[in-house]
Amino acid sequence: METTRHFTATVYIVEGDATALHAHEELGIRIPPGGHIDRDELPHEAALREVYEETGLEPALLSERPELQIPAGTSLPQPQYQLLYDVTVDNDGNVSHQHIDHIYFAVVHSRQINPQGENEADPSVWQWYDREALESSSLDADTAAIGCEAIEMARTHSSEHEWNASPVGELP
Repeated sequence: METTRHFTATVYIVEGDATALHAHEELGIRIPPGGHIDRDELPHEAALREVYEETGLEPALLSERPELQIPAGTSLPQPQYQLLYDVTVDNDGNVSHQHIDHIYFAVVHSRQINPQGENEADPSVWQWYDREALESSSLDADTAAIGCEAIEMARTHSSEHEWNASPVGELP
């Protein structure tokens, strides 16, 4: 059986001491903004676009870009994680569809959710979780742990760097 794989990008956005998650109607779980990487996009571009479409917020990625001397090339912002998710598994355990997810952390300068894309979730399904809420909630363990890590990284970087939001579709 052939397995179809799609590339996706997910962003844990942080404002102050909290990260935003929304109730995903189809999956029945709370997740950060994200979605499929379009054919003409780089992973970090999709990450920025998905946050903007789903929340109306303009994120600044907390991602290092390796300084490499690459003739005719450019180094890209690095995701914090790359995870492989089984999306479709039949009764015999055969996997026919997977997502290769590029997970980024970013800061935003507001908690005002105002989706800009078509058919996006209503702002009422979004909730901001601080570390305590992440650790004490019934969220998936990986979502809670990665959310806590994103909050910590944003806190650490806020005292070390001035992060500016990158326009959607452009390199940060």
